[in-house]
Amino acid sequence: MATYLKSGKSDVEIQESQAKVQEIVSGIIKDVEQIGDKAVRALAEKFDNWKAENFRLSDTEITEIVKSVPEQTINDIKFAQAQVRNFAEKQKESMKDIEVETLPGVILGHKNIPVNSVGCYIPGGRYPMVASSHMSILTAKVAGVKRVIACTPPIKGEIPAATVTAMYLAGANEIYILGGVQAMTAMAVGTESIRPVDMIVGPGNAFVAEAKRQLFGRVGIDLFAGPTETLVIADETADAEMVATDLLGQAEHGPTSPSALITTSKSLAEETVKEIERQLEILPTADIAGVAWNDYGSIILVNSLEEAVTEADKLAYEHVEVLTEDPNYFLKNMTNFGALFLGPETNVAYGDKVIGTNHTLPTKGAARFTGGLWVGKYLKTCTYQKCTPEASVVVGEYGSRLCELEGFMGHKAQADLRVKRYKKDTVKN
Repeated sequence: MATYLKSGKSDVEIQESQAKVQEIVSGIIKDVEQIGDKAVRALAEKFDNWKAENFRLSDTEITEIVKSVPEQTINDIKFAQAQVRNFAEKQKESMKDIEVETLPGVILGHKNIPVNSVGCYIPGGRYPMVASSHMSILTAKVAGVKRVIACTPPIKGEIPAATVTAMYLAGANEIYILGGVQAMTAMAVGTESIRPVDMIVGPGNAFVAEAKRQLFGRVGIDLFAGPTETLVIADETADAEMVATDLLGQAEHGPTSPSALITTSKSLAEETVKEIERQLEILPTADIAGVAWNDYGSIILVNSLEEAVTEADKLAYEHVEVLTEDPNYFLKNMTNFGALFLGPETNVAYGDKVIGTNHTLPTKGAARFTGGLWVGKYLKTCTYQKCTPEASVVVGEYGSRLCELEGFMGHKAQADLRVKRYKKDTVKN
C-alpha cells in the first residue's frame, strides 16, 4: 500500500483559489468583447505597464529586433527549431489520407485538413519562454496552417528580443507584443486591429489557462494547461542529488507547480528531502521553487514497481521522469502521462527546450484522456463518401429500415428517394 511521506495542498484549497481566477477572467473577456482595442490597451497598461501605438510589430521592427540578438543565441534557437521541426514532420508523415471501397461501389475516405488560422500564446512574465515559439508556431506551420499569429507580453516594459526572434524564425505571420487574458481573448474574438483565429494554443499562467477554458467552443484549443507538473519515479539505483535537482528544476516554473517523487526506497526519499533543503540554499530561483515544493510537493513510498505504476497513473502528471533500473517497464505499463523521460541521461528540461518533443502537455489529470500539443492537433480529420447508383440502392434499403426503426421519417425519405430513383435506373440498364 502506498504511503504519503509528504503531501501538497488539498483539492479544496486549490478550488477556492481557482474560483477567484474564473471571476477575473470572465470580466476581462467581457471587456474585450464589448470594447475591443480600447479594452486591450487599458489591460496592457494595467497588467504589463505597456503602451504602444500598435501591438503588432512591423516587418522593419522585427528585422531590427532580430539583428540585436547575439549570433550564438540565434544559432541555439535554430538548433532547437530543427529538432522540433524534424520530429513534427515525422509525426505528420504518420497521418495518412485514406480512401477505401468498403462495399462494391461504396467509397469512404478521410482527409487531414489543416486549421486555417491559429493564435499562439508565448508566455513571458517571470521568464521569457522562447521555446514555446518552436512548440506552437513551428508545429502549426509544419501542419500547413496558412495564418499563424502569435502574442507574447513585454518583460519589465521591454520587448523580449530573443522570444520575438524565435517567433519570427518559427514562421509567425503576425507578431504582437501583448500578454495575458487580453491577448488570448483578442486572438479568439478579434478586435478592430486583430483579426480573429480559429484556434488558440500555448501554455500560460492560471489566468491564461482559464481564458482558454472559457473561450473554448468559440474557438478550438490545444488543451487545458495548468501549472506545470513533474513526477520522478525512482528506485534504489537513483541518486538523491539528481532526483532533487530534477524536482526543483521544474518547481521553479511557479509557486503553484506540483512536483512529486514516487519511490520504492525509503532511504532515497529521506536523502532527497535533505538534498532539496541543501539545494534550496543555493538555487537562484529558490524563492519560487521552495514555495512550490513546500505547498505542492509530495513524496509517495510504494512497495513495488507495479504499485508505482498504479500511483503514477492516478496522478496522471504532465512530465514523468523515470530513474529506475529498467525505465522501459514504465513505457510498457504506464497509460496516463503527458511525456515520459526515460533514464538518467535525459530530463524534463531537454523536452522543455531543445530535444524535439513538444512541451505543451496536459496537466490537472487531463493525461487520462489526451496527449499534448503536436502537429496532429492542427489537423482536422474529415470524412467523405461516394456511391455508385447500384451501391446507393443496397445501402438505401438498409438505411430506410434503420431510419424507420428510430422514428426518423425524414431520414427514411432521403433513403427511399435514392432507392426509388436508382433502382429504376438500374432496372432500365
